[in-house]
Amino acid sequence: MTDAPDDTDQSLKPAELAAFLAARLCHDFISPASAIVSGLDLLEDPTAQDMREEAMGLISSSARKLADLLSFCRVAFGASASAQTFDPRELATLAQGVFRHMRAELVWDADMPAVSKPVARTLLNLAQMAGAALPTGGTATVRLAEAGGLVDITVEAVGPRARLRPEVLAGLQGQGPGEGMHGHWVQARYVSLLVADAGGTVSAEAGEERVVLTAQLKLD
Repeated sequence: MTDAPDDTDQSLKPAELAAFLAARLCHDFISPASAIVSGLDLLEDPTAQDMREEAMGLISSSARKLADLLSFCRVAFGASASAQTFDPRELATLAQGVFRHMRAELVWDADMPAVSKPVARTLLNLAQMAGAALPTGGTATVRLAEAGGLVDITVEAVGPRARLRPEVLAGLQGQGPGEGMHGHWVQARYVSLLVADAGGTVSAEAGEERVVLTAQLKLD
């Protein structure tokens, strides 16, 4: 297990981190957006009228994926309007929307009346990271508990080929992107900064067919 130190990557400027994060979000959005355009092109092609049903199906599924991602990212990364607390049941709906488009299944065991914005963002990001750690499927279980004014978040990913990418571990440890995939790294780095700013800690543990991501933050 490894705890994320405060800010060990002193060379990365805030604007660079923002650029990496924007690139990651654009990468996530471009696939369903492009699929919608492809479906519309098929509808407009007079020689492809026999594919109209397939085109409508592609547009429908891609639009749903894009809407799910946007709703999720609005809370996980954005200001999310003026809300300062979130109902875990609403967060579960956002996470389930993302997992509809993943191979992994989500089990949500987070029964609390309300959580702060830092907790909500950490919870959603760790859930998505756990799903990404299961490329061939499996189960990501999210647990949330409160004790002594602290919130404990545990997200366990179990499945064949469960894997914690080195760049994800580096990001959680507060390290730079290195030579790994920056899209995976920047989300982990964002989480490490988010948790550190909230006075909390984040850690990761990887074993055979199992990855566990944990964080502890103040309740308020």
